[in-house]
Amino acid sequence: MRIRYVQFSKLRNLLEPRKPRNPLVRIALGLLGLAILAVLVVAGVFVGAAMILGGIAWKLLAARKRRNAGKADPSVVDAEYRVVRKAALPHSTGA
Repeated sequence: MRIRYVQFSKLRNLLEPRKPRNPLVRIALGLLGLAILAVLVVAGVFVGAAMILGGIAWKLLAARKRRNAGKADPSVVDAEYRVVRKAALPHSTGA
């Protein structure tokens, strides 16, 4: 039986990101990274704006549906009610 040892230095070199030596390639990769970052930021802004506009439209459509449902039957009175407890009578002192 033969024992094999794992050489972690080769594995580390395989997974370690290295900067290119050519300065033009470094600049090009830096600009590519900034362009990707800018695209992600712009996409995030558009997604956020779409979510806000969708929420506003949802609220407006829900309010319009609610208003139309109220006009369907004129004999219905819409009101809010509150249940009030009986007032406690003061205890009489037997004098």
